[in-house]
Amino acid sequence: MPLLTRYLPEFWTALPKDGSGPRMLFNYRRMWKQCVLVTASVCVIPLVIMAVLNYIQYHNALKAELTMPMGQLIQGAQKSIAFFLEERRAALEYAVEAHGFKDLSGKQHLAKILVDLKRAFGGFIDLGIIDSSGVQQVYIGPYALEGKGYRDQAWFREVLFRGVYVSEVFLGYRNLPHFVIAVRHEKPDGGYFILRATIDTQMFNDLTARARIRESMDVFIVNQEGVLQTPSARHGGVMDKLPFPLPKTGGGEETAIVEHGDPRTREHFLVGAAPVESSPFTVVLVTSTPGILAGWFSLRVKFIGFFLISGLVGVFVVLFVCTLLVSRVYEADRKREAILHKVEYTNKLASLGRLAAGVAHEINNPLAIINENAGLLKDLVSLTPDFPKKEKTLKITNTILASVERCGNITHRLLGFARHIDVKDETIHLDNLVREVLSFLDKECHYRGISVTLKADDDLPPIQSDRGQLQQVFLNIINNAFAAVCDGGQITIELAKTPQDKIAVKIADNGCGIPAEHMKLIFEPFFTTKGRSGTGLGLSITYGIIQKLGGTIDVASREGAGATFTVTLPLKRKP
Repeated sequence: MPLLTRYLPEFWTALPKDGSGPRMLFNYRRMWKQCVLVTASVCVIPLVIMAVLNYIQYHNALKAELTMPMGQLIQGAQKSIAFFLEERRAALEYAVEAHGFKDLSGKQHLAKILVDLKRAFGGFIDLGIIDSSGVQQVYIGPYALEGKGYRDQAWFREVLFRGVYVSEVFLGYRNLPHFVIAVRHEKPDGGYFILRATIDTQMFNDLTARARIRESMDVFIVNQEGVLQTPSARHGGVMDKLPFPLPKTGGGEETAIVEHGDPRTREHFLVGAAPVESSPFTVVLVTSTPGILAGWFSLRVKFIGFFLISGLVGVFVVLFVCTLLVSRVYEADRKREAILHKVEYTNKLASLGRLAAGVAHEINNPLAIINENAGLLKDLVSLTPDFPKKEKTLKITNTILASVERCGNITHRLLGFARHIDVKDETIHLDNLVREVLSFLDKECHYRGISVTLKADDDLPPIQSDRGQLQQVFLNIINNAFAAVCDGGQITIELAKTPQDKIAVKIADNGCGIPAEHMKLIFEPFFTTKGRSGTGLGLSITYGIIQKLGGTIDVASREGAGATFTVTLPLKRKP
């Protein structure tokens, strides 16, 4: 990842230092994408369209000459297998319909039916009658399977659900390839029984062998997992796993044909597959491709290689030119944005200062009168023993005095924008100063169960700065942290010396965090998220004080994951 970011332009890897936010980055990324897309499209799209059309037309023409007869052969073999299965299933259903459960339960009668089925259709090995409990009551065949239970086997549940079941080829007790066809029949009394027949796969083998009309062809049957159900001339014997994936068919009896290549022998061949409906079998035909298609494969490799090399060179040139162009635009706009932001902020503070001075002086006079009169009223009420509704009047008077005090605090903050208060430098140990500020908040800390951790380097040097203004800075930031965390929250304050001979004070909380859309606005005057309880001046005043003291303030936050304010101060302020 560091190697990747090394070669990426800045607008892809970092937020702008001027605080312009992700929206600005998105615009430059979009500009870069549009530039690359338009330039590359004009160069590459016509070439791609022409190449693709020629490739598709020529390839489809060659492929059609091979796949059309191949598809006909597969469908013929598929129909033969489907007819073979349907013929034997119909024979079993006829035997069930023509003879009742009582007749089929007799061994002699069931043996006669097996002989008739062998004579008429061939391939039948044995017959068995299974009752509703899954136990084979009657069995006619070469093995002692009478009384065997099948209730817990998957085929038994399937035949109960579907009425008919055709199994995959398996070895079983006989250790010879065979498969099973079973049909369910309802009895007049509401019960049911199952007639189960074992079929020899030799007739399967004969059917697939007849479909092989050339030596280069291989026709066989597989199950849904690609396991061979009949022997293959080149790809394994019965119960072996097919060494290549089957073509995906769209369902039903649809035929699919795809190309495959053997990387060891460099032999290319076509594979066609057609599933047999109502069975687990799929007919597969594999044939090697003639020399004309093999020659096309070689031509295709060369054509694709030339096209990819040309395209990569063109794309590289387009990326380099577009990245260089957008990076230069980005750098120019970033410098302009930073200058405009600084000018705008200075003008805003100057205008606000002039406005604040006038408003504060105009408001302070009536506030003083209200304060004096409210105090006098409180004294009169307090000193008059029989004053009517004394408690209610004192409560109202205290509310007035509290509101006057709050208004006075607001006007005092406003005056801070208008006055150019001289900085009084003195030697300050920042860790001691932060502890003094925290002492003001001890009661709230204890009441709300907030954990405050202070960490400071042992060799932290003192700085030359203004104590009172730094107290105001840290009090504002820590107050905001208290407001952001819930009861029982955690605040961590770390003080460390930076390599640039400065002191960094990092104040982190695990509170609600700051939304991304508010990050650009938190230092603007009168911007607040506290509703009517906030004035929006705390961080704005803090920003102005830190700038005046020669320091910087940075914010890192993510909504729901807390916020970290980092105040960096020089060891000695430059005049």
